[in-house]
Amino acid sequence: MNRHFLGDTAVLLGRSLRHIGRSPDTIITTAVMPIAFLLLFVYVFGGAIETGTDSYVNYLLPGILLITIASGISYTAFRLFQDLQGGIFERFQSMPIARSAVLWAHVLTSLVANMISLVVVVGVALVMGFRSGAGVLAWLAVVGILLLFTLALTWIAVVPGLTAKSVDGASAFSYPLVFLPFVSSAFVPTDTMPGPVRAFAEHQPVTSIVNAIRRLFTEQPVGADIWVALAWCVGILVVAYVFATVSYRRRIS
Repeated sequence: MNRHFLGDTAVLLGRSLRHIGRSPDTIITTAVMPIAFLLLFVYVFGGAIETGTDSYVNYLLPGILLITIASGISYTAFRLFQDLQGGIFERFQSMPIARSAVLWAHVLTSLVANMISLVVVVGVALVMGFRSGAGVLAWLAVVGILLLFTLALTWIAVVPGLTAKSVDGASAFSYPLVFLPFVSSAFVPTDTMPGPVRAFAEHQPVTSIVNAIRRLFTEQPVGADIWVALAWCVGILVVAYVFATVSYRRRIS
């Protein structure tokens, strides 16, 4: 059964990746907004923002990477919605394939597409002056956190992809996720914020994830931030996965 599931998932993953390969504008569009934010904040607002660091692009990049993921997962919901409206799911149900493979193929496609977008954004940041003395293990830890965060948000995206009534409804859910980093430590230190805003910023998932990645990039002790970040990612992933699988079963039943 596992071999059947893995083989079906691989075939359907190849199908989804071919669709992305034929429309690279999807990845380009995903990366455009984060790159625009990167350029805007570094070259327009960066000189007026005091972060206590020598390079604002180094401070800013972790938050931009999370925005890249948040903007990219909207396409997961969009692709799911399109497949449902096009009757692809009904065709797959009539074939001898693992039902869960259809969903996992979309999820893995999201991981691949978002990783490509992240590489593009990091490349632009390097051109703008981003530098990190992090070693191989630190970079692997950063990649692991980003993968886990992408997986968690992707399973959130599956829910509107399966339940939305329109294309706009399928992708609109990502807007709050894109702007959540703005009320965090992604752009400015949280101690510069007024009381209630600071309390929210310091206790939402983006801040702990951004702080952990930033410290890994600068080879500083990550402290409790990495464990809080992992706890947020795993918690979101578990809850989103449960809701997504329930929605999927209802949709195909």
